[in-house]
Amino acid sequence: MLPSSCVAPPTPGQRHPLRPRLPRRRVRPAPADRPRPRARPSHLCRAAAASRPTDPDRPRLLFQEPILRDPDFELYDNVGRDADQIAAARYGIATDNDLLRWAKRDAGDFLARHPLPEQDLPSPDLTPYLDALAAAETPAEASAVTQHLLDAAHPLLHAISDYLVAAARWRDQNRTAEPGSPPKMLMTAASRSLSVLALAYQADLAILRAEYDPAPAPPSPQQGPKAPGLPPSPPSTPPTGPAPGR
Repeated sequence: MLPSSCVAPPTPGQRHPLRPRLPRRRVRPAPADRPRPRARPSHLCRAAAASRPTDPDRPRLLFQEPILRDPDFELYDNVGRDADQIAAARYGIATDNDLLRWAKRDAGDFLARHPLPEQDLPSPDLTPYLDALAAAETPAEASAVTQHLLDAAHPLLHAISDYLVAAARWRDQNRTAEPGSPPKMLMTAASRSLSVLALAYQADLAILRAEYDPAPAPPSPQQGPKAPGLPPSPPSTPPTGPAPGR
């Protein structure tokens, strides 16, 4: 091989004869709409590495794993889950179904000693009411059906309201309850269960008032309201004293 001093220098665009040819690496251009990945800060990398689970069967979270408050706690991902389960996986909390399942499990012995009926409360047959309402042609006839249904539903709604009040007063927890607490929420639910009847009753009365006692029509904008007139003048009093002579 000739020394490099004996080799003529390459012309522009020509490869040097003593330099080996290296394979070229093709670089694909990134799409314009794809954002460039940013490097994760070092403190986040350390936190993620410290909180990485050792068990491969357990799910991996980004920064830290939530504290499992119950051995039956379930973690959820975003695949095939509802909004409640997705929120539970994000904040590391139990779902509503988790809470109900745990309560049912812990109350098993209590329900065995105090059995409750399995069937639902009897549902009223609304077919006669719906058929009568469809056949009604006047507000009076429709009101008669509505009032009859409200009278029939009052005992059931009143019983539900009584139970909600008893649940709010369980172990006198309502005495020191703050606004927005569960006892106050139960008391509000008891009140609103009866307000359903009152609201429907007021709506039916508004329909009857529009039919039998409508409000007077407002004056048309062309005429406008009439200006109040002057009060009538008092009657003239006859003169006193002797009549003047001719």
